[in-house]
Amino acid sequence: MSKIVTDSGFQTDDWVFDFHTSLHAAALIETCKTALALDVDAGFDVSDLAPLLDRIDLIRIRFAAFSDGRGFSQARKLRMLGFAGRLRAVGPIVVDQYSMARRAGFDEVEIDDALALRQPEQQWLAQSDWQAQSYQQRLRQFD
Repeated sequence: MSKIVTDSGFQTDDWVFDFHTSLHAAALIETCKTALALDVDAGFDVSDLAPLLDRIDLIRIRFAAFSDGRGFSQARKLRMLGFAGRLRAVGPIVVDQYSMARRAGFDEVEIDDALALRQPEQQWLAQSDWQAQSYQQRLRQFD
C-alpha cells in the first residue's frame, strides 16, 4: 500500500485504473477512451509527451532515490509545456522535499507505508504551507 500526500495530509489514492508505461504513450493515447495515467521514470525525456499533454489526466514521475533530483526538473518542464493535469511524485521523497516538490509543479506525493511510519502525517502537514516557506517569500518581508 501507499499514502498520497497533499497539502491536506494523507489521502487514499482515488485513481481507480491501471497505469500505463510511457514507452507506448502515443499509441495508448490514440486508443484509450477513458482517462489516462502515465508512469514516467526519472530518465525519460518528458518533452516527447508535449503533443499529447492535453489528453493525459495524471502523470506519475518515479524517483529512484531521494537524492535524484531529475524528477523535480521533469515536473517543472511538464508545467512549462502546459500540462494542467495531476502530477504525482512517486518514491522515496522525504518530508523535507515536499515544499520543493510542490514548487516544482507536483500536486501530490506518493510514499510507501514504511516511509509514512517514519515520517507521519503531522510532519508532512508542517510543510503544507510551502508557498510561505521559500526564501523569496522571506526576503519580501524586508521590502
